[in-house]
Amino acid sequence: MKPLSVSVVVPCFNESETLPEMHRRVTDACRSCAGNSYELVIVNDGSTDGAWDILCDLAARDAHIVAVNLSRNHGHQLALSAGLNLCRGDRVFILDCDLQDPPELLGKMMARMDEGFDVVYGRRISREGETKFKKASAHLFYRLLEQLSDVAIPPDTGDFRLMSRRAVDQLNAMPEQHRFIRGMVSWIGLRQEALPYERAARYAGETKYPLAKMIRFAVDAITGFSIRPLRIATWLGLCFSLASLILMAYVFVNYLIGRTVSGWTSLTMIILMVSAVQFILMGVLGEYVGRLYVEAKRRPLFIVQEIIASPELNAPRLTAIEARK
Repeated sequence: MKPLSVSVVVPCFNESETLPEMHRRVTDACRSCAGNSYELVIVNDGSTDGAWDILCDLAARDAHIVAVNLSRNHGHQLALSAGLNLCRGDRVFILDCDLQDPPELLGKMMARMDEGFDVVYGRRISREGETKFKKASAHLFYRLLEQLSDVAIPPDTGDFRLMSRRAVDQLNAMPEQHRFIRGMVSWIGLRQEALPYERAARYAGETKYPLAKMIRFAVDAITGFSIRPLRIATWLGLCFSLASLILMAYVFVNYLIGRTVSGWTSLTMIILMVSAVQFILMGVLGEYVGRLYVEAKRRPLFIVQEIIASPELNAPRLTAIEARK
């Protein structure tokens, strides 16, 4: 079967209000760039707001849609991984369902890729509709990741990007469970280019990344692409060991000259501080050990419950799923 020019992969979780408008805009963008040689792979990540029913209706009316229903909510990065594993276009356009990233930029990204790039990623120059806290925390996260990561990950970028089939195949070959896809794409290398754009506010609904998920996402990013926290823990341990030796020498000298050692309050505070640092370092170590434990299980990244698509689009995908069982 002849490969499609473009696959658009869209993870979806409780986006029933946005799906029809997203479908309209993405369809217009694809037709202007690829004619009829495209597919729209929408992955329902355990939605509870009726998004799957809307998606099934759209798939019944549009033969270009591949509706993928996961067995439960796996999370944004794994839902995106499912779509990347199931798409079959020569080029793959990654887009969130909330329409903060404009699908109309597909044409510009395609033109950049024609120049020989394997990845063209969107770099945000503004973020509309987001709180000052969200903007400040995102700014801090990317700068911290830049300092800690062993791989150069472009700041102010999300998963919004166009990738060549070669880059997607390399990404799909990476088996880790705790996935930070924008970092994994940077790790692949190849020729990559930024496309600056202004990020819009959500079309409808609320963000699916509350503070707790943002923190978890940040931990996955840092622990997945750097061992510097472990090195920092080692240096902190050495510093506190040196401080302990100095304190021991101070106590011993005062004992020899017969001076009563005073300062029980300060001593208690030191003990508490050292204990707190020890627990923090144990937590850092636990994060890495926990990742090893999860990776050692070798469980599948996602479970596909159902795929709805036209017979022409669905046959090769069903064969691929059967091959993985």
